[in-house]
Formats: sequence, C-alpha cells, structure tokens
Amino acid sequence: MRILIANRGEIARRIIAGAHKGGHSTVAVYADPDRTAPHVAEANDARRIGPAELAASYLNVDALLAAMADSGADAVHPGYGFLAENGAFARAVITAGHTWIGPHPEAMERMGSKIEARRIASAAGVPTIPGYDESQVPADLAAAADRIGYPVLVKASAGGGGRGIRIAHQPDQFLAALAEASSESERAFGDGAMIVERFIQQPRHVEVQLIGDKHGNVIHLGTRECSLQRRYQKVIEEAPAPNLPPQTLAAMGEAAVALGHNMSYDSAGTVEFIVDDVTGEFFFLEMNTRLQVEHPVTEQVTGLDIVDLMIRSAAGEPLGFAQDDVTITGHAFEARINAEDPWAGFVPQTGRVTHLVVPAGVRWDAAVVAGSEISPHYDSMIAKVIVDGPDRDTARLRLIAALDALVLGDVPHNAGFLRWLLTQAPVVAGRVTTRFIDELDDITAPDASLAALAGADAFRTAAAVEHRRGSVWQQVGPVRLTTHKNTKTMLLDRNDEHFEVEPASRYTGAPVATSIDLAGRQVAVNLDGETFTFVVPRVEERWAPEGSGPGDSGAAITSPFPAIVVEVHAVAGQAVAQGDVLVVIEAMKMLHSLEAKGDAVIAEVRVAAGDQVESNSVLVTFAEAPE
Repeated sequence: MRILIANRGEIARRIIAGAHKGGHSTVAVYADPDRTAPHVAEANDARRIGPAELAASYLNVDALLAAMADSGADAVHPGYGFLAENGAFARAVITAGHTWIGPHPEAMERMGSKIEARRIASAAGVPTIPGYDESQVPADLAAAADRIGYPVLVKASAGGGGRGIRIAHQPDQFLAALAEASSESERAFGDGAMIVERFIQQPRHVEVQLIGDKHGNVIHLGTRECSLQRRYQKVIEEAPAPNLPPQTLAAMGEAAVALGHNMSYDSAGTVEFIVDDVTGEFFFLEMNTRLQVEHPVTEQVTGLDIVDLMIRSAAGEPLGFAQDDVTITGHAFEARINAEDPWAGFVPQTGRVTHLVVPAGVRWDAAVVAGSEISPHYDSMIAKVIVDGPDRDTARLRLIAALDALVLGDVPHNAGFLRWLLTQAPVVAGRVTTRFIDELDDITAPDASLAALAGADAFRTAAAVEHRRGSVWQQVGPVRLTTHKNTKTMLLDRNDEHFEVEPASRYTGAPVATSIDLAGRQVAVNLDGETFTFVVPRVEERWAPEGSGPGDSGAAITSPFPAIVVEVHAVAGQAVAQGDVLVVIEAMKMLHSLEAKGDAVIAEVRVAAGDQVESNSVLVTFAEAPE
C-alpha cells in the first residue's frame, strides 16, 4: 500500500514507522508550521494541505483527498484526533476508491453519540451507569436526576475531552449545571443534547483494547489503567490495570468483545469503563473507534503491533490468532510529556527545543527533535515515554529513572511533575481515582538553585576539557568568575533568576543528567525530572559588585521567551533607574515590558524594533559601575 497519514506529530511518526516496517510507502501531509517537522522528513513523500488554521489544513477533507490523488496514495490512516472518528471522512475516502485504515463508518457513527452508544452497549449486555438521556425523559431531566439520586453527572452526548460536563451535588445546583454543560456542548460540538447519570464518587478509568477483522473475528488485548488524569485528560497510563480481581478483568474483556461483535467491529478500538472503586462494579463509559494515544503500553505487554494489525485488517487479511493466543507479559507505563507549566496552573507553553537527551532503553514516541519549534497551533503533547518491566513496581521505577535521564529544554514541560506523581503513595499502590490529580493541594515548584549547582559543575568540567583540547575554548572565552565576598563564583541566568555558584559547591543528591552547549554558553540540567536551562553570561553581560545579588542592577536584559521586539527605549551610555522600561517585546499576541532592575549605565543595545529574538537572547547590557 501507499498510505497517506492524515495527521501530524508523534502519531504520524508512529504510523510511518509501522507502515515502513510492513513494507508500505507513506505520504505525509503538513500545514505551514509543520513544513520542517520530523514526520514530513520521515515519510516517502509529503504534501502541503494549508496554512496554520486547523479548519484549512488537517480538518480539510477536500485538501486531504486532493493530496491523495496528487501523491498516488491508495489508503489513509487517520491516527487519532482530527478526523480519526469522522464517519463522513471515512465514507469520502472509500467513495474515492481508497482504503480506509480504521473501522467501517457505521461503527464510528453509532459510537459518535454517547446516547446511541449507551443504547447499543445495553443491548449487547454491557453494564451501563444508571441514568437517562433526553430521548427517555425529554421533558424533565431534573426529575430523572431525583430518581437517580444525588450527586449526578450531567454530560454532553456529543462531548469529549472534558467539555460539556458538570456535577450537581444537590437539586438546587442541577438546572445551572444542565444549562452550562448544554451551552458548552453546543459551542464545542454543535449539539446540546445531554445525559444525566449517577455520579461515581470513587471512579477508576479502565479500558479494554479491541482488534477485529473483516471476517467476523473480534478479540481483546487486555486492559489499561488510565485513572491518572488532569481535568479528564490522561497523563500516565499503564497495562494491565492493577488491583482488579481476575473475574472482573475477564468480565470486562467479555463485555468489550460482545460490544465489538454487536457492531461487526473490524479494526482497532477501545471500550472505556468506569470502575467504582468502592463497590467494584464496572460500567460502560464510551467506545473510541480509533487508535488510542496510550496504545503503546498494550503493545509492550502483548508483543503485538496494533498499527500493523489495523493495516492488515483494512487490506482484508484475517487476524490469524485467537483470544487464547493473546498473552499479557509483565507491566508497562506511559508518561505523556506536555509543553505546559505545571507549577503555574498547567498553562500551555511554546518555544524551541534547544536541548534534547532521550533516555536509553525506553520507547520514545515523540513529535520533536532538537531544534523543533513548539507552536501554539496544535495540541500541547510533544512526546511519550514508554517503559516496561517484569512487574508493576519495576516498570514504575524504570519510568522514574527515564524521567530522571530526560533532558528537554528549554520549553517548560510536565516531566518533573509526572516524576513526582510516580512517587506518591496512592500511585505506588495502584489505587488512584480519576480525581486524584485535581484534588492535589500540595504541588510546589522545584528549587532551581540545586540545579544551578549541578549545572555550574557540568559547564566548568566541559569547558575545562575543551580548553585542554584547544578547540572551542578560545572561541567561547573563559567562564565568568568574579570576586564576591572573597570567594570565586560562577554566574548563571535562568529567565529572570540570577545564580551565583561557588566552584566548591556541589549537588550531593542523585546523579543528574545534563546537556551542554559551550558555543551557545548554555547548560540544561535534569533534577528530579525537571529540566532547568541556564545561560552562562560573558564578562560584559554581568556586573556583580560586592554585596549584590539576584535582581541587582547589573543583570543584563534578556528575552524570557521567543518574541518580536516592538519598542526600544535604551541607548548606549544612558543612565537608567530601577523600573525604567528599556525594551518592549511581543509574544503570543501579548506585550511584555522589560525593566531595569536597578540604577546602572547601559553599555550596549543589541536589538532594534522589529527584530525577532530567541529565548534568553541578550537585549541590553550594562557597564560596570564605579566603586
């Protein structure tokens, strides 16, 4: 086959690799921000499908069909997200005479409505959460809520990703919750239909992986635990689901397969269940008629390639194995690395990947390589770290070790937070609910000063080695050492923080992973999973008189992130006072004023209005003040 991948990022790379392994050629598609993305380079061919806007690119059915015709592709794999569960797109592909690598369109459409999915699951004998939808009680959902008993969950029939969901804990909250959820669903999905059901107070999210073919065979590939979620978005998954009795695991597998047979399911799909951790009951939640983000953990414990199975099924081949042939060996974990700042409300982040050290011995499914740009146009997930082991605790410790070895800078991300999660007692025991992360109240940002100590040692060591070799040391110049209270100190910058590190000081904890760029005078340090990126300023970029410290007037003005210079209010030789605005920059449609941190004299202005600058670029330097 010649397969067009109607997707981007890490899942496009995963499908490309799987297709090439099976002897197929591939065609990538890209919008303008992805022109130099890894998935474009790795495919056999590539086609531009539009500008940055999603509506004109990865969601543009006409552009995708034109790319197929132009490239000679005869099959489409949609990955996940975008058009992966769009029955109309699948029909358009099939009508054009191409092969759709996914379930038949009717299955996608039947599971696309949560109301219809509940009916189908119930008809197949799959347990559903006690509840009602508008077709059953169209006139009075409030009365239905009273019959169920509070608290109740109000959720959108067409919803997903946590949108269109509200909880009413008592009757006087119900109408407001219903109105808010319905309005949100109408805006997000164009459908305000709602479901009201019992609110499970200790819920676990457990799912079963299905695979079917076009010959009537449907089997399951075991369970996954996906309860570690933040606002309904999964962050860590594992297989198999822990702490469930064998009879429950067997019953869930049988229920999922029964649903698959009821729909004549013929590809990869996932049946998701809510497990009441108090009663042990499990209930149908929804079915995802596509490949899942977390499919690698199932592959690790079964030894099966789900992408390859999807391609073979689409080509009309039988599975070639039965349920009894599927074995679950060991345990696997997956951590989703997102470009976000967990210490500041998980705000999404953008920027360039300047440092990347991938841990050895792990599966690394990623959207980035060194030099990649994290743009604001798409999802914040940039990589997945997958590990396995002979048992759950071994696999968990291997994931911690992998996060300790990952250096990914200088875009803020959540790896340090995930590493911390893996050490928490409920996670260690495998007894968490979907609300565990949202109910945390003791998350604190890590201390960058210890990372600065490790970074200073690493940079000094690397610089000394290069000096002895006589190579780049002469280009870099000596490390800036200044007299500070009768000790030699090394200066490092991280955003607006200024660290003065004594050469004799050393971090005494576990070994740390580092990435060093001598020419760029940068060092990236992983400490407890968090990557800290520091700049070692040149002598003219820092002035640290005796008694000064972080935030003193000698701090050079640097850009805290990639930006456009909008205004410059500084000239060489100018005397400035604390609070004077020297440079105004623009990033993500917001203006940021960079001010002097104390009285000083400007030595050099390195930018002009209209310049584009990278993170940590020096914009203004200061002359050394008199004694």
